[in-house]
Amino acid sequence: MSNKNKNKLGVVYSTNPDYQYANPDAEESKTLPNKQQQLRVRIEKNHRGGKTVTVVDGFTGTQDDLESLAKTLKQKCGTGGSAKDGLILIQGEMKERVVKLLNEMGYKAK
Repeated sequence: MSNKNKNKLGVVYSTNPDYQYANPDAEESKTLPNKQQQLRVRIEKNHRGGKTVTVVDGFTGTQDDLESLAKTLKQKCGTGGSAKDGLILIQGEMKERVVKLLNEMGYKAK
């Protein structure tokens, strides 16, 4: 583990040669099946430079699965977006379309 990662953990120095640096962010939760996901879709305009985005929140799973779902939604909506911090951001006011797409894919979305 590099010194850069040690600093993030708040450990300055350990004299124990067997000390394991525990990284709480290293464990990602397993992705729940689509039917068990409780996704919330909302429209946001604040702090986005006046642009409107559709936010999908509540996804439980790995970052790769989150990015995969975001990619699918972006393609089906024909717009850009991103997936970060456990949120999927879709450019534009696409709430109705996103909820419909998620329901068709087997997710519980409202």
